[in-house]
Amino acid sequence: MRMDTTQSTLLRNTLTLILAGGQGERLYPLTKDRSKPSVPFAGSFRIIDFTLSNCINSGLRHIFVLSQYKSQSLNRHIREGWSLLHRDLGEFIETVPPQHRTHSRWYEGTADAIYQNVYLLEQMRPERVLILSGDHIYRMNYGDMIDFHVRKNADVTISSFEYPRQDSSPFGVMQVNEDDQILDFVEKPADPPPIPGKPDRSLVNMGVYVFNTPTLVRAVIEDAKSANTKYDIGKNIIPRLIEQEKTRIFSYQFTQQDPHPYWRDVGSIHSYYQASMALLDGHAPINLFSDAWPFRTDSFSLPPSVFHVSSFKAGQIQESMVANGCVIEGELVRCIISPEVRVGEGSHLEGCIVFNRTRIGKNCKIQNTIIDKHVSIPDNTVIGYDAESDRKQFLVSDGQITVIPKNMEVV
Repeated sequence: MRMDTTQSTLLRNTLTLILAGGQGERLYPLTKDRSKPSVPFAGSFRIIDFTLSNCINSGLRHIFVLSQYKSQSLNRHIREGWSLLHRDLGEFIETVPPQHRTHSRWYEGTADAIYQNVYLLEQMRPERVLILSGDHIYRMNYGDMIDFHVRKNADVTISSFEYPRQDSSPFGVMQVNEDDQILDFVEKPADPPPIPGKPDRSLVNMGVYVFNTPTLVRAVIEDAKSANTKYDIGKNIIPRLIEQEKTRIFSYQFTQQDPHPYWRDVGSIHSYYQASMALLDGHAPINLFSDAWPFRTDSFSLPPSVFHVSSFKAGQIQESMVANGCVIEGELVRCIISPEVRVGEGSHLEGCIVFNRTRIGKNCKIQNTIIDKHVSIPDNTVIGYDAESDRKQFLVSDGQITVIPKNMEVV
């Protein structure tokens, strides 16, 4: 990515912390053996690849990934897929598990994760810190947000996104003045405040923050000393700073980059499935094929996929994404297929997401189902057509999506 000298200097003086320690309870059983950021997405990627790609494309080169729960898969992915920076130039992407430097507990929240790693800030001494979540799907140039932060002479900048008001309760919602300065911030309000002049829209927190380093250090230390805290940036740090009138806190509205921006929290089975299926639409909300803003992931050698077609009838493979190394002998309709999957002759899959190295036998009928990796499904199996029958073996979400866990041999 091309950038001017001023922005390049700002990025060199910015340390990036990616919060990737969430348990992902609402994504269970996809998070049974992996953290939420390491859940596969769009066939060839993992969720965290979108945040990391945004960092690299933005020109950020000093990146710590704060991992925690079930982090082996994530750590391996970062090590094997993201060892692309030059250590001799001071560049790095490095995972940091809880160090227990201040106490023996795990990270108890986003603010606590920063507090337990204050020593990193003392070592690096960056002018500012970019804090990101590792579990959202979007494309964003963080350099433009950092420019905004500096121009506003801000202490804290929060990236915001216009969202339907009726769907905004799960997020932090902010109110701003005409200069984009944040006047109020409410975490997960029952009645989200609307945007002035837009009664059906709210301004929600994207989980992207820029802090001046002294402001961040003081805030997390004060929070750690508080007797009444959830150790959370949105619930505790931001409201406390807003009360301090001397702190300049601004909202960077994502529409400044794109009049029709795309950002999705894929923290539940329903939101994950909906975001995945949206990729198959004629005008997908996020471009996975852009040369100007490439999304990258772990690259390993696999043969091309093979489609054994017994009859050339229309719709054999329709509106689907198929990764490398697959052997497809059946029909796919609106499916996302990860590497090294086999689909047997006569099988019909519709509205399915299939993870790596799963084997689906002959003459199966499967719809509206997420199948985790290393699953074996025998011939003539029917899944996704009878929720009550599916619940005897699998999880069925509130949105009637059947989810088959990793390593399962279906009977």
